[in-house]
Amino acid sequence: MWRSCFLVAVLTGSVFPVSGFSNGKVTVACGDMMPRHGDGPSPDPPPFSITVDTASFTPGDNITVTLQEASSTRTYFRGFLIEARDAGKPNSPAVGSFLLTDPQESQLLQCGDTQGSGVSHRRDSRKTRIQAVWEPPNNPPQRVQFLVTVLREYKVFWVKMAGPVVSLHGATAAPSTPAPPPTSSAPPLSEPFSSAGCGLSKSCLRDPVGCHPESDPACFFLSFVTDQQGGSMTFELSGPAEGYLAFALSLDKWMGNDDVYMCVSDGGSVTISAAYVSGRTYPEPAIQQDLWGRAWRLADGLIQCRFQRKIILPHADGRFNLSQSYFLFLANGRSQHGFIHRHDRQPLISSNQKEITGPPEDLGGSRSPLLIKIHGVLMLTVWMWMVSTAIFIARHYKNVWPEKTLLGQKLWFQLHRTMMVLAVLLTAVAFTLPFIYRMGWSKHAGSHPYIGCTVMVLSLIQLIMGALRPAPDSPRRIIFNWMHLVTGTAGQALAVACVFLGVSQQALLLPSPSSPAVLAAWLLWTLLAHLLLQIHSCTLRREGSDRENICSAQSWRQQPEEKSNVKKMVFVVFLLGNTAFLAAFITTIASV
Repeated sequence: MWRSCFLVAVLTGSVFPVSGFSNGKVTVACGDMMPRHGDGPSPDPPPFSITVDTASFTPGDNITVTLQEASSTRTYFRGFLIEARDAGKPNSPAVGSFLLTDPQESQLLQCGDTQGSGVSHRRDSRKTRIQAVWEPPNNPPQRVQFLVTVLREYKVFWVKMAGPVVSLHGATAAPSTPAPPPTSSAPPLSEPFSSAGCGLSKSCLRDPVGCHPESDPACFFLSFVTDQQGGSMTFELSGPAEGYLAFALSLDKWMGNDDVYMCVSDGGSVTISAAYVSGRTYPEPAIQQDLWGRAWRLADGLIQCRFQRKIILPHADGRFNLSQSYFLFLANGRSQHGFIHRHDRQPLISSNQKEITGPPEDLGGSRSPLLIKIHGVLMLTVWMWMVSTAIFIARHYKNVWPEKTLLGQKLWFQLHRTMMVLAVLLTAVAFTLPFIYRMGWSKHAGSHPYIGCTVMVLSLIQLIMGALRPAPDSPRRIIFNWMHLVTGTAGQALAVACVFLGVSQQALLLPSPSSPAVLAAWLLWTLLAHLLLQIHSCTLRREGSDRENICSAQSWRQQPEEKSNVKKMVFVVFLLGNTAFLAAFITTIASV
């Protein structure tokens, strides 16, 4: 098991070269030119420039394109992607083709239908200057603009930097740099959205359930209704967000191959756009003319937007037919200069598929996948209830039931062993569930999975040591006792730390600060119960003996039979308290 955990950690640390495309094979990013790194572009001005050796061209000419560091700044870049596009249609496919001048540092890509229409890095070495030669197509657009994405480090990059515009001979000249990217011309909304009619005249998805966007600033809200003509639908989206709100239509509960609609705050206005997500990648822009009737509102940290689209878009790739059934995703996150970052929380996902043009419904949903919920419930059951109870029995109740047996063994031992074996088995089951859900290692879970791996290993070591324990009169018994104590204590301490980290995981984000506070109360409850019984045992022994050091560890292990009703009452109260804490968490998990 430790080898498996070590291998997972090593493989996790090796993700960078693959996810970062250090070999330059970035064809997947040809459309939006956005690195698939899970982060947004740098907000700082780019310290690089892109230049050409001529301002005009005719078919058959060669234009030398140079990407280099700015003259005032000493820096470098590791990765890049250069394309030439129709200056009047910057979101159109790349035009023309490139020739390489340095094959050791650059390579050709097929962006669209033309081989060699893009140039990228071949390796992630530090570069200060790169050149390529562009050849116009036979029927070029009148004006061509060079665009470049430059990556200095994995999380430091600049997307779609605007380069010079070159003009076809005889065409009207254009400025060498374009105007800033257009923002939405949609008008602001005059008043907030309302939840009136949810389930009656329109379908709604809300978080928390039943919240009202007109009065609750923490309400995430999506509504949609078929227009009177029956050929289009109106969507309304509202919620607290620093940068953007988005919803997606999906055929399953996994991100990927989804029809996405985004409302992005950008410079005091909101850009409303459609996109398509293929896999866990940055959204690829779709045809924006398919949306109309756009309007937005920014107030008190809320983003609200409205738009319309046709139910059926016959010629739009990646756009879904709204007369079919889909799962609905609702997400929010940060944005910079119109580019969105990875969502801050797990998206809200509708519980069931919904026919978008179907009868109005007030939909329910959850931000936590079922497998992760089961993982949380099992781990809390094991470590909050089962393990703590088993340790409580072994530490304080050996001499309360000294003669009672069960299946040939002392009662306390059978209870302790049965609970611990079940604990290891349930921990193993719960341990596998996040890997099944993620289909691998989670890069965004922090130290939680690493500590979880360690707890799993220690649990298996405890199980193996218990099965191989020497006889009570064996000289090796003392070694077993100490190893059993140290391993068990370490495992329990790490498991408690893992639980505290677990309640703040994005995939199972429990209410804060109430959830950590309840966990702290449970931990204090457990420690006080142990302290109370230890004091009680010491008091009983003092009454029966005047020897010194009566409460030493050796005398504790040799304590005589105690027929204490107090201990039995404490045990019942302890079980009831643990059960109450566990029930509170299970109820909370079920509601998120």
